[in-house]
Parts: sequence; C-alpha cells; structure tokens
Amino acid sequence: MKLQNKNILITGGASGIGRIMGRLALEKGASAIAIWDINEQNLSATKEAHSRYGKVLTYKVDVSSSEMVFATYKQVCEDLGRVDIVIQCAGIVTSNHTFDENTVEEIDRTMKINAVAPMYLGLAALKDMVKRDEGQIVTVASAAGMLSMPKMSIYAASKWASIGWSDSVRIELQRRHSHVKITTVAPYFINTGMFDGIHSKVFPILDPEKTARKILKAVERNKTFAGIPFSYHFIRCMEGMLPQALFDWFYGDVFGIYNVMDHFVGRKKQ
Repeated sequence: MKLQNKNILITGGASGIGRIMGRLALEKGASAIAIWDINEQNLSATKEAHSRYGKVLTYKVDVSSSEMVFATYKQVCEDLGRVDIVIQCAGIVTSNHTFDENTVEEIDRTMKINAVAPMYLGLAALKDMVKRDEGQIVTVASAAGMLSMPKMSIYAASKWASIGWSDSVRIELQRRHSHVKITTVAPYFINTGMFDGIHSKVFPILDPEKTARKILKAVERNKTFAGIPFSYHFIRCMEGMLPQALFDWFYGDVFGIYNVMDHFVGRKKQ
C-alpha cells in the first residue's frame, strides 16, 4: 500500500524506529500520522520535529491497557476520519537475566506490551478495516521471534507470539478474500538504544534509518513477511535441516548469537 495520502497510526512512535518511520511516512506524502507513546516528553518533541513535514497528532497511550487502546483508536478515527495503516512498534526488553532470575512483573509487562497489545490494537483496527475492505496492519516483531535466544527468553517468547498472531491473521484474511493486508517484520537488533551494550559477532547491528526505510518499502510492496537482514529468512530452514547440537554450535558459537546479551545494559531510564 502506497503511503501517499494515507493516514498512518504508529505505536511507540515517539522514539526509536517508530519515530523515524513517522518522519519518513510524511516525507513520502502521508496525509497525517497519529503517534502513540507512553512518554509525554518524547511525544511533544516528536510532534515539534515532525510537524514541519506534515500533519502530526499525538496521543499518550499505555498500549497494555485494552480500554485505553480501544478508546484512543476510536478518537483517532474521529480526528482523522479513518486509519489506513497501523504500524505497531511499541516494545520493551527488561533485562538480560536468565529466565529463573526474572520476576512475575517482568513476564507480565513484557508479554502485555510486546505480544498482547498488538492484538488489542489489531482487533480495534481490523473491525474497521474489514468493514471497509481496505487497510494494512504492520507488526514490527523481531528476529528473536525466529531464533531462541538465551538471556532474553521472555522477550523472545513475546516476539514468537507476535509473529504467530500476525501471520495467522494474514492467512485468515487471505482465505476470506479480504483486501486488508498484513505485514510482519522481523528485524535483527537495531541501534536505537533499546539494546545498548549488546555485542554481535557476525551480524552487524542494524542502522535505524536504513531499517526504517526497508520496513516502509515492505509496507508499500504489501510484503507478508520481511526478515531484516534477508539472511534471517533462512533461520527456520537451517534449524529444520541441521541436528540441534550442530545448529546450536553454528549459530550459538560460530556466529556468537547466544552471547549477544551478555553485556546488555539497554536504554537509559528517563
């Protein structure tokens, strides 16, 4: 779906990759962007920065609250008339603890924001889009949703869930011959601050600007799934072909994937 003359809603849009995609969407001719974020200071700064490119509306939203998601989505539709594209970027990672060192609070918070919240907004948006028989929902998941990752087991679980949900909805719509599109994106670690401290032995940490452009290109081309970098498309194929011990050695030791979180510090708290 082309971005020109479209109203686009972006969650987590006041920081990181979401903020960049908002600017790029306006540069590509979007009619308006609606930015959801929990951080009021970031919302204000983003609106000021992006308004030079086009129409920007901002909303303070806790995406883990179903009541707030449904009420605010309704408000966005009233403010803009309709939402053509939803890009779900909001996400968190809480620590690099092994699973037994995590807390119930970390489990609940990570799963609610990364896995359940996209379903809340997806449910709100799909009811409207299916009725109009047009629209697109984009879920920015993670390569961690395709490859089991030590010291981020809850985050990986949330992204596996997010990918499974998004692609299942794609198949449902496809079998109903709906014109509503679903795009699932699984990028490697992006250099936005969220994963500060990680060390990637073989795969380079992704550049935010380039990654944002690739995601929007996938949206415009109605891609059903986009792994970034492209080599990540082959992870599940390799896991199915190789004995588990060989796969763990190859990706875990040779590529060093299983050690990337050893020195994780994450984004500084504001």
